[in-house]
Amino acid sequence: MSTKKLIILGKEIKTGQTILNMDIARLHTRTRLEVPVIIEKAKAPGPTLLLTAGIHGNEVNGIEIIRRMVAEGLNKPTKGTIICIPVVNVFGFLNQDRQFPDGRDLNRMFPGTKSGSLASRFAYFVMNEIIPFIDYCIDFHTGGASRFNYSQIRVDSTNQECLKLAYVFGAKFIIDADPRDKSFRESLSKKGKIALLFEGGKSLHLDKNVTKSGIQGTLNIINYLGMRDYSAEIAQNGPPSERVYVKKSHWIRANSSGMYRRVIRIGEKVVKGQKIGSISDPYGDYEKNIVATNDGYIICSNHSPIVNQGDALIHISTEIDKGFTVDS
Repeated sequence: MSTKKLIILGKEIKTGQTILNMDIARLHTRTRLEVPVIIEKAKAPGPTLLLTAGIHGNEVNGIEIIRRMVAEGLNKPTKGTIICIPVVNVFGFLNQDRQFPDGRDLNRMFPGTKSGSLASRFAYFVMNEIIPFIDYCIDFHTGGASRFNYSQIRVDSTNQECLKLAYVFGAKFIIDADPRDKSFRESLSKKGKIALLFEGGKSLHLDKNVTKSGIQGTLNIINYLGMRDYSAEIAQNGPPSERVYVKKSHWIRANSSGMYRRVIRIGEKVVKGQKIGSISDPYGDYEKNIVATNDGYIICSNHSPIVNQGDALIHISTEIDKGFTVDS
């Protein structure tokens, strides 16, 4: 919450909107690819919140959430600064692909190195040119491939401030998930930043309910941090959904290969032995039911119509705290 001059990418950020371009690398054609950084700074001092999406280029629903925030002027604080990077991995977004053009997963390359691979250099640039100036970050993701995630916030439960903000965000599911090695979230945590990871929907797909959940949760955070009064908008959206703190979970996997049909709705609670889907061959010779291995909530569902033996079908909670609250 510093009142010092804010200098990002070598430019002093004045009150109002500033749009910068991260120019880090070029394609093999020498084509320059710039990553737009949209900065809204208020006159009054306050925290700096970073909103990022598209670290995986094919996870477009997070991009839509930030796009809507910017298009509707919801990223304009009355205190502090909001930095939006709607598409971090522009390379992957152009190709509708998860990876960087060097074939690496950007979210496994942080904090990066100055002289490493293309993805590593990009990660290094972000960590050194953007991250030192922020206090909080919401990083938007979706499920990979055909896996559809119910709107959820993933947090490191050992960080009480992070856990509190996850509760404020208001998504139905709060998932206790340790940061993955060399991920953006892990690197932010090591720098002392508070990072929330939002998951919702699946890759190359837009879902209006996921978009609504992401925007509403972000407004809840901005309001809670005192950066802008969104109490009227929050009241208009109605009371938050129940919050289920998922302490442990596991995947139910396909017991055979074939055509897969799910019969349960994502987000609902199932009981042990309940049918959640079936797998059959394409010729009508057999059909095998898939049943819940335990009581729990469905937090992710595979939407692929064809699966192989061992494929992850349903992500189900195994240990929850349904009455989860945090101290004010």
